Amino acid sequence: MNLGDLRGLIGSLRTYRRRNHLASLTTFCSEVAPQSALVFDVGAHAGDRVTAFRRNGAEVVALELQQLIAQALRLMFAFDRKVRVIRTALGDGQGTVPMLVNCANPTASTLSDAFVRAADGAPGWQGQVWDRTVETPVTTLDALIEAYGIPDFIKIDTEGYEATVLKGLSAPVPALSFEVTTINRQSGIAAIAECTRLGFIQYRLSLGESHEWHTEWVTADQMAETIRSLPTEANSGDVVACI
Repeated sequence: MNLGDLRGLIGSLRTYRRRNHLASLTTFCSEVAPQSALVFDVGAHAGDRVTAFRRNGAEVVALELQQLIAQALRLMFAFDRKVRVIRTALGDGQGTVPMLVNCANPTASTLSDAFVRAADGAPGWQGQVWDRTVETPVTTLDALIEAYGIPDFIKIDTEGYEATVLKGLSAPVPALSFEVTTINRQSGIAAIAECTRLGFIQYRLSLGESHEWHTEWVTADQMAETIRSLPTEANSGDVVACI
């Protein structure tokens, strides 16, 4: 651990562990993943969604590939037997992959070279630097399901690597969500294609951390067009997909 890593972690905790943010997110997650008994949180980061899902009664398997943040999550949920924190990435196979680390803004660390290229010079992403590469273990959603059971909901936030994560899933679950960004829209559209392969038929979008719906339920084609037409300043959002 270095001082930059610690500062990045503290910044993330200040942003995502605020009381009003957690309260609003908990209410929204009760609508996004109602009556979920088991949730996979892929890219758990500061654990705000882990907290929201737990407050709504779900058991959570939280995956975080950054060592310091995974350690913080283990401390945060040390006395909660219904939270498992696993330090690994998810992808389309098992082994190791290089992680591009943004020490100052760890929420933007990624396995996607395309995401880093897209962020270079993009509005709102000025000054972002991926200053270290770390080999990290990777497994698949199928392997995770074999170990922990079929989840009621999967949340995927992997900074442009969402479609690759979905390639590691061979059968649908009741519902899932994945992040989209306006600097790398093609990644979100590729994730929709993977969801279509799996049999998901309806999609809904929430922007940023608004905890509000931006669309009603729409088809895969309609959601892809919505992503293409988002203004750049929308920055990011989460697509929820249901079978």
